[in-house]
Amino acid sequence: MGDEVVEVISKSIVRPESYNEESDRVKIHLTPWDLFFLRSEYPQRGLLFPQPDPETQFVSRLKSSLSVALNIFYPFAGRLVKVENQDDGTASFHVDCDGSGAKFIHASAKSVSVSDVLEPLDGHVPDFLKRFFPANGVTSCEGISDSLIAFQVTELKDGVFIGFGYNHIVADGSSFWSFFNSWSEICFNGFDPHHRRKFPPLLLRGWFLDGIEYPIRIPTSETDTPNRVVVTSSLIQEKIFRFTSGNVSELKAKANGEVSVDDRKISSLQAVSAYMWRSIIRNSELSPEEVIHCKLLVDMRQRLDPPLKKECFGNMVGFATATTTVAEMLNNGLGWAALQINTSVGSQTNEKVREFAADWVKRPSIMNVKALSNSIVIASSPRFNVYGNDFGWGKPIAVRAGPGNTCDGKLIAYPGTEQGNIEIQTCLSSTVLEKLSTDVEFLKHVCVV
Repeated sequence: MGDEVVEVISKSIVRPESYNEESDRVKIHLTPWDLFFLRSEYPQRGLLFPQPDPETQFVSRLKSSLSVALNIFYPFAGRLVKVENQDDGTASFHVDCDGSGAKFIHASAKSVSVSDVLEPLDGHVPDFLKRFFPANGVTSCEGISDSLIAFQVTELKDGVFIGFGYNHIVADGSSFWSFFNSWSEICFNGFDPHHRRKFPPLLLRGWFLDGIEYPIRIPTSETDTPNRVVVTSSLIQEKIFRFTSGNVSELKAKANGEVSVDDRKISSLQAVSAYMWRSIIRNSELSPEEVIHCKLLVDMRQRLDPPLKKECFGNMVGFATATTTVAEMLNNGLGWAALQINTSVGSQTNEKVREFAADWVKRPSIMNVKALSNSIVIASSPRFNVYGNDFGWGKPIAVRAGPGNTCDGKLIAYPGTEQGNIEIQTCLSSTVLEKLSTDVEFLKHVCVV
């Protein structure tokens, strides 16, 4: 199946349902960890749903309810603004909540069935799925002209796939899923014009970076918009591995049993991440002296002093990086690897955040995920409310990640459809993925979806 599998029916812009420029227009300044994502691609996710009754005019309902949701989560309806500072050859950015709206694509792929998505013949995430997403190759800095969030609703033979991509400068996964949960609730409950009043006003983060002047100035060379390239390579493939609640409990108990009682407790995700890391390295044929990394995105809201409220909207994630060598990894057990991850996560303190920000302002550095080598990067979280989203015709059947910051070693963690399950969408070189998929030791605690 190629590009011809998807037919675009319509493209439109959905705007907030009652935007008032005088009262609703807000300017959001950006922090160093916002700007760190300036060249990153839009994270893209998608939910597979059962087929709705065509009599419900569900696409129209989705757009109408989206308009209400954008009125509540108004930063998504804005645009990124770049200001050229002629006096020193730098540029500054901010988000202008101007009500410009979000891109909405309605498409059809009637030759594709739900089973084609869930049970691909070769066991890999099917290549046609890339065409179900609306922001392939779009980078954060393109939010100047592109919408900061985009949607594609694709009708299948016997289901519907809702794909979406969002600008990481504006929001992280926690804020995005809060928006998505609200949108589905609004759609499910109908369109009372006062419905949005049932939701509390959006809580933007307060400014906590004393001593850093806003807007932050970045050398123009670091802010140029890269050429948009959608990379597809047969050398990189994706597969989904499922850890049942039983698997997760076993690995968590094993990891905690292998570390001393004085050490911090290993979490479920840390145990699963360590298991994936060790298994990937074991099948990678790297030299023993090679330096390897495990990077996790960590929510910083509750780690700041004073802490931010959990529902605070924006991008507030930091990278926790565990570093070791291949030999050290393979000469130690699961608990040791999990403890390296646990320690790196624990090191993300208020002091470290402020130190990062102060250093970044002096020497701005824009993240390039695809330049990472010998690394696994774990994004998303099994704690997000993915399967609670019901727009009025049933809850999701599955979740998938789309193109966006895709690289060898990218792992995306989701909750499973059953309580306590964790699913990992794994992007690896085809040779490593093939070995991993037939590794008897690895498959003791996980199954291929």
